Amino acid sequence: IATPYGFRAPLAVITAGLLSVLGLSWFWSMLALIGVYLCSGGWRFLYVAACTIKRDIVGLCILLRVKYFMHHYISTRSTVPSIFAQRVALHPDKPALVEESTGEVWSFSELDRRSNAVAQWALAQGWRSGDVVAIFMESRPLMVALWLGLAKVGVEPALINFNLRRDSLMHCMGVSGARGMVFGVELLDVVLEVKESLSSLSLFCTGSAAAQSLDSLSAQNLDVLLASSPDTPPAVTHSKGFNDRLFYIYTSGTTGLPKAAIIVHSRYYRIAAFGYYSFGLGPDDVVYCCLPLYHSAGNIVGVGQCLLHGLTVVIRRKFSASRFWDDCVKYNCTVVQYIGEICRYLLSQPVHFMKRFNIKRIGEFYGATECNCSLANMDNKVGACGFNSVILPSVYPIRLLRADEDTMELIRDSQGLCVPCKPGEPGIIVGRINPHDPLRRFDGYANQEATNKKISHNVFKKGDSVYVSGKVEGKAGMAAIVDVTNYFNCETFLRDVQNALPSYARPIFLRLSPEVDKTGTFKIQKTRLQKEGFDPQQTTDQLYFLNSRLGRYESLTEELYSAIMQGKLSL
Repeated sequence: IATPYGFRAPLAVITAGLLSVLGLSWFWSMLALIGVYLCSGGWRFLYVAACTIKRDIVGLCILLRVKYFMHHYISTRSTVPSIFAQRVALHPDKPALVEESTGEVWSFSELDRRSNAVAQWALAQGWRSGDVVAIFMESRPLMVALWLGLAKVGVEPALINFNLRRDSLMHCMGVSGARGMVFGVELLDVVLEVKESLSSLSLFCTGSAAAQSLDSLSAQNLDVLLASSPDTPPAVTHSKGFNDRLFYIYTSGTTGLPKAAIIVHSRYYRIAAFGYYSFGLGPDDVVYCCLPLYHSAGNIVGVGQCLLHGLTVVIRRKFSASRFWDDCVKYNCTVVQYIGEICRYLLSQPVHFMKRFNIKRIGEFYGATECNCSLANMDNKVGACGFNSVILPSVYPIRLLRADEDTMELIRDSQGLCVPCKPGEPGIIVGRINPHDPLRRFDGYANQEATNKKISHNVFKKGDSVYVSGKVEGKAGMAAIVDVTNYFNCETFLRDVQNALPSYARPIFLRLSPEVDKTGTFKIQKTRLQKEGFDPQQTTDQLYFLNSRLGRYESLTEELYSAIMQGKLSL
């Protein structure tokens, strides 16, 4: 009998009532109730509950702990800077941040003083609460001092991806509404490319740059300005609280131009705190962070452990597979972060330890910077994945919903509500929005239209709204291009995308087609293209592969395809 869970209990109660009417005692009625429940499929629920109850209890305790602290910080109108101040008071001389490239160590008190100098400098520029200042530099402790110092006086940093160039860079500057920009000298040439578009902004450069270059930009030397800025705590003139804006972090922009996601103080705390409590971190841990600080994984999950929980964080400017484990040994790191394909890169490195790995615990999570439907894998077992409680699903109201594979739109039933996925069925994760709950709110993007596109209504019940995770962000795969003239030039195309797009957004494969499949309503139909992939045996279209070693697109032959599939040729 395959009876839906929602009907099993009423069916059993009705059966027990009938038996009672027939004169049977409540003892036998209860046995009958249990029998009907189990026979109608209830045993599956009990089996799953028994297998997952320990995990669910641990997850519930973590959830309640985070909610408790968030409620406390909301009631006291705390902010990330004020929580950091508590850590400074607890252990002022403890190492807070370590710069891997130089070995320089900043204590908590030094980070506090440097961020104070930034705050005082920001006030001297005339910036006030609500103003936006862009930060465009490679990862290092100074970047943390910059955004933390700006946050102390209510100025909202926009953390710009240092891989961006020209149009995408200026798009990010524009949507943030930034009044000024701080950039690292390592990106001076990139800034010079767009200097005409930055003429209305106040520009500041950190690092040793030629005076002539700074003069051409009308940029000031930030290092000189900060050296003369007071490092005493700034006067707090803003009224920001825990649910107010902290800074902007951008989406990667592989499926369009980057969107500026709004990060409020409570979201910063929530992401970092779930990482801390879910994966058993402690104040004596040392975190190795080689992820970019313009990204939430590096700046919140990583650096957030320093600012909010008092851990030491080692910052590397850019990820290096060959130096990863040497850095961890050198700085006695006990916690490392990985994302995406980093784990695969590390596994492919030659063995240079007697015992290659002795990792006691692996914790994983799924989420997006702006989402309200993150999942965590806390089981530390091979094969485990993120979960939502079967016993108490309403405690964390997220669902996996069925979607049309072609349009990625949510599928609805006859009542206009969305359809949950069955076990093993792919779908889209959504999270119910509650603007009054910091764990369930969706703060959206700087652009209201982009925000509206991520919200769907009447999903679980009439009148509700959810955040829709949508399609994935990540590294670009293949671009299908309509070429009816047969005059497509791969060299010109590559040169144009190199000028306009960061490396991860440049398509690895190209497919030239005389036309693109469309649905009856003229929407692009991508399912066939996705299934065929880049296999030359599956299509007569011209296929090209971006050979990064040679720096050009090559015709994708069957021999080349075989080499890629066997791992002989790196993507």
